[in-house]
Amino acid sequence: MAKIAKRVAKSREGIDPNKAYGLGEAIELLKSRATAKFDETVEVAMNLGVDPRHADQMVRGVVNLPNGTGRTVRVAVFARGDKAEEAKAAGADIVGAEELVQTVQGGTIEFDRCIATPDMMGLVGRLGKVLGPRGLMPNPRVGTVTMDVAAAVKASKGGAVEFRVEKAGIVHAGVGKASFDAKAIEENVRAFADAVIKAKPTGAKGNYVKKVSVTTTMGPGLKIDVATLAVS
Repeated sequence: MAKIAKRVAKSREGIDPNKAYGLGEAIELLKSRATAKFDETVEVAMNLGVDPRHADQMVRGVVNLPNGTGRTVRVAVFARGDKAEEAKAAGADIVGAEELVQTVQGGTIEFDRCIATPDMMGLVGRLGKVLGPRGLMPNPRVGTVTMDVAAAVKASKGGAVEFRVEKAGIVHAGVGKASFDAKAIEENVRAFADAVIKAKPTGAKGNYVKKVSVTTTMGPGLKIDVATLAVS
């Protein structure tokens, strides 16, 4: 049997792996166990009763976390002219058109989120095989193909989080940092869960939210009592 590191073993002390904790209690437990030398990310995972292989069971969307993500998001915008200037003024890290397409095609991707104006999608579409697997392809459904590039950039910088269900029916995302106060983390988790619940597809049958868990980068995973996720 593999030996468990002392720090890991200590973080698991007092944790019941079979218990479904109330959200508030779970967050307090995670914060008390976030002892890494860096500010750990708080992550939430939701196991949904969907089969994303069917188009009418796909779950996808974006949510603006009320207290931000706690991480620096590098934003690239594909735009020309006035829209390019708007993006720069709003704080975009990289702005360009044909030259930016060439840069990305060459393998240089120095951004975490990608936005494009509708007229640029003919060019950006060429990058599908590069950006798609990384979850960076602009999409109007999540607000990253838009003429209001300034608002999109500010939302991305301020705490907008995209989510998309994986093959196993799981949606997960980072929703803050362990250094946040407990209330801020709780509000972010509730906002994320609420957005996923509202994104329930028409093809979903039976129990939609099957399991929910929260963890930190180096901490234990805790099951959450789904009933405690309701936005108050």
